[in-house]
Amino acid sequence: MATARLDYIAPWWTYWLHNFPHFNFTFQPVDNTFRPGESSYQQSLVFLACISAAGLVLSLLLLSVYLTSVCCCRKEEEEETKRPDSCCVSWTAVITGLILCSAVGVGFYGNSQTNDGVYQLTYSLHNANHTLGGLNSLVSSSLGSMEVGLQQHLNRLDEIFAARGDYVQALRFMGQMADNIIRQLTAMPDLSKAKVDLSAIADQTDYVEYYRWLTYLLLLILDLVICLVACLGVAKQSRWLLTMIMVFGVISLVLSWASLGAGTATAVGTSDFCVSPDKFIANRTKEFLSAEVTHYYLYCSQSLPNPFQQSLTIFQRSLTTMQIQIQGLLQFSVPVFPTAERDLLGIQRLLNSTEFNLNQLTALLDCRGLHKNYLDGLMGVCYDGVEGLLYLCLFSLLSVSAFCAMLCAIPRAWTLITSRDRAYDDIDEEDPFNPQARHMTFNPSRASHVHSFCSYSSSLDSQASPHPPPQTAAILPTSEYMNQSMLFGGNPRYENVPLIGRGSPPPSTFRNIFSQNENYLPVYD
Repeated sequence: MATARLDYIAPWWTYWLHNFPHFNFTFQPVDNTFRPGESSYQQSLVFLACISAAGLVLSLLLLSVYLTSVCCCRKEEEEETKRPDSCCVSWTAVITGLILCSAVGVGFYGNSQTNDGVYQLTYSLHNANHTLGGLNSLVSSSLGSMEVGLQQHLNRLDEIFAARGDYVQALRFMGQMADNIIRQLTAMPDLSKAKVDLSAIADQTDYVEYYRWLTYLLLLILDLVICLVACLGVAKQSRWLLTMIMVFGVISLVLSWASLGAGTATAVGTSDFCVSPDKFIANRTKEFLSAEVTHYYLYCSQSLPNPFQQSLTIFQRSLTTMQIQIQGLLQFSVPVFPTAERDLLGIQRLLNSTEFNLNQLTALLDCRGLHKNYLDGLMGVCYDGVEGLLYLCLFSLLSVSAFCAMLCAIPRAWTLITSRDRAYDDIDEEDPFNPQARHMTFNPSRASHVHSFCSYSSSLDSQASPHPPPQTAAILPTSEYMNQSMLFGGNPRYENVPLIGRGSPPPSTFRNIFSQNENYLPVYD
């Protein structure tokens, strides 16, 4: 008898995760069979999560050592070494931003895949729960009709037909058929326990999945905001933005390691279930379902016999026999006992409703409906669900790498910003090419110690002439220079204030000197 199921094959990644080493807290290997109720198996999953916690501690320790070395052991860098450092920081920022954006994209896809898989699982659980609820309702309704409704009609007819022994014998026979139906319905497995379990699992899964999806969504948004603010802080060279990014980067690093541990433990535990789901379900249902019934619904092969077929056949034959008896009593007894018509019609309606329940019960007990729900749930959780968890683990790894690189690059960016500010502070205020010098005012006391070009020219004239002209060049205020420039055709737009501050006359003064001493210029033939 072939019982192998070909319509569900566990994906390869579930086998890969299933083969992860399972250790308890004493570092002893644990069987990787899915046993969520045992403490040793729970410890093995917690141990996997603790590996991520160890990675978090190690990364924080290395970052602390690096930041301490950068802050305490940094030497003053020469001017020519600043450009390569700036280039390194820029490339690190670009690569970190690309990695973080890629991580966020992978995280959104993984979160959506996991949510789709869990939704398919809970949807299948609700459908199976509805089927089991319908089975319980039909069995309870049929039992109530046979035990209470039919018995009341038979008791009244027994009093009416007391004078006719043949009619009373027909009623006794109908009672025996009703007892057969009751025995077959009572022999049906009590599925109320499975119904309660499926309902509790579906509700709890919905609750946990909602907060898991929301938590990852907020973490993804936080990482994306940190990436954008980090780019803004580097572009604007803002120290307080970089400080804020440092703080939130550490927080996101901790959250990324935590999500990696939780995702890894969940993926491994789910893969342990997906590799051998039949064995786990058979162990959980052996208290209220026989192995034959469980095997029938888990594999649902055409070669497997229906364990309920015999009970349903007896049910159908007994019901048909009772309907034949009622038809005969209605035909022959009503003309003699008109008062029996009401009860006979009541039994007929009860048998018709019971037959309708039997048809529905036969359809619901068929393995194809529950088996389809079972396969849909497995496909959802083992394919989409575990695949999404793997993408979420990849997102966590990329986020950890990106934040570690970011936390290492931010102190270098801080150093470059500080060095650039120091370089601006070291610019000579008297440099005429310094843009800040244009906002400086003229200082006459400082210019009085410097000889102007006009006074130097006058001293040359006094050495060459017996009657030297009096010195006319003096240190004039800015307003007088401007007035002289306008009088001699100069343009005040070209009067350079920094030249005045350095003791040099404006161009209009040169024209005045050359016009007064034009006779002393040599003439060449």
